[in-house]
Amino acid sequence: MEWINRFVVGFMPIVPKPVVSRIASRYIAGETLDDALETARELNRSGAVATIDLLGEHVESREEASSAAKVYVSILDAIDKHRLDSNISLKPTQLGLKISYDFCRGLIGDITAHAAQLGNFVRIDMEDHTCIDDTLRIYRELRRTYDNVGVVIQSYLRRSINDIDGLKEMKANVRLCKGIYNEPRRIAYKHRDIIVRNHAFLLEELLTAGCYVGIATHCEETVWNAKRIIRRLELRREQYEFQMLLGVDPELRSILIEEGHRMRVYIPFGEDWYPYSTRRLKESPHIAGSVLREFFRIGNG
Repeated sequence: MEWINRFVVGFMPIVPKPVVSRIASRYIAGETLDDALETARELNRSGAVATIDLLGEHVESREEASSAAKVYVSILDAIDKHRLDSNISLKPTQLGLKISYDFCRGLIGDITAHAAQLGNFVRIDMEDHTCIDDTLRIYRELRRTYDNVGVVIQSYLRRSINDIDGLKEMKANVRLCKGIYNEPRRIAYKHRDIIVRNHAFLLEELLTAGCYVGIATHCEETVWNAKRIIRRLELRREQYEFQMLLGVDPELRSILIEEGHRMRVYIPFGEDWYPYSTRRLKESPHIAGSVLREFFRIGNG
């Protein structure tokens, strides 16, 4: 069936939106903030914590970026009002990074300041390689004032081993994931085993340096590597956490929670669900295979 899954990945751009929507509904809370809050509430009841993300990226105007920033302030206020165990994740290009560095840095700074007033935390997501230098620069500048902000490192990037050097010195709060963007070979490793091993290597470097790491993965091998490192370093539960996407391998999520690990679930919501969904389906051929089955089921219905 693997060849069918690969076929669907290439076929994704012409799959009808209703088909994508039906499959993607497992991985997206909904279009409204209330949808995201209810999902966070359910996750909290199950023993998980959350991070809420407003879908959208690469905005083309300051007005759009400013509007997204206001939504993030509203998310923080709602989390505080409902006493949910959740923080927020945001993408710099949604907040104007490609329009103006200073403008984007100002918006993220305002959001981080508001989060600090509420005792909450902001994760600055990492995007494709054209955004990395500016994203790390924003993070470093904000850390001079705030300690409630974190960043992301991707283990499939060749540069990541050098990027973490400065982060280790700062004892940064880092989400460590594999990476999803389609980067050229000169920039990113293409071999799965190397990416998995590099994830373990970077994780050990960061944890040994005293960084708090969000171990973002749905891969059993990567989880096993992380647990081995955590055990060797004799880390306490409050020194790290595991992170997973909403709807992906809930069984593994519950296993880790039952073992006593802190688990954070990424909750995307918003009207811009389609680009996010197609990207996630492309990166997950086993999920994309279900699109084909759903497509034919609807066609025969």
